[in-house]
Amino acid sequence: MDTTQSGRRATPGALAAFARFVLCGGGLGLASSFAVAGLASWIPWALANALVTAASTLLGTELHARFTFGAGGRTTWRQHAQSAGSAGAAYAVTSAAMLVLHQVVAAPGAVLEQAVYLSASALTGVVRFVILRVVVFARSQGVPSAPSSERCQSRSRRRMEAVNGGRNRSEGGSHLLVSFSSAPH
Repeated sequence: MDTTQSGRRATPGALAAFARFVLCGGGLGLASSFAVAGLASWIPWALANALVTAASTLLGTELHARFTFGAGGRTTWRQHAQSAGSAGAAYAVTSAAMLVLHQVVAAPGAVLEQAVYLSASALTGVVRFVILRVVVFARSQGVPSAPSSERCQSRSRRRMEAVNGGRNRSEGGSHLLVSFSSAPH
């Protein structure tokens, strides 16, 4: 697909996207596990996990949009919100795994904690990959998508023509662009 025409890259196949997801998400997850362990020495583990999860989710969503799923450009608030929802579920699973570990083992060592945390993260990572690919960064296959500003301008032009009785008054004089819809562009 020509990126200059549509502003988007071709969507990678499932295997390539999963490999990219593992590279980005796995690398970010590994860095996050060390960040959680470091922060947990100063603040409660659950709070450290929440802070690191929030920061890594924002960064990860941008990385996945640009690199993993080839969406191109910056992510939308909707994509960040959907990604945050899946990250919230991942946070709950990793927190539950750590809670169970501390109920079963009185004083688990750092290696065991890391193993449990990374195992829970890997499990939730696979589920997040599916959610991100199928829901958050899904695109209609075979239908080239115009950049958002082009769609907005086209929709606005059609509304203006409807208001002007089908005439486009863009030849000379000023024209008023009126929108009667609260639908987001």
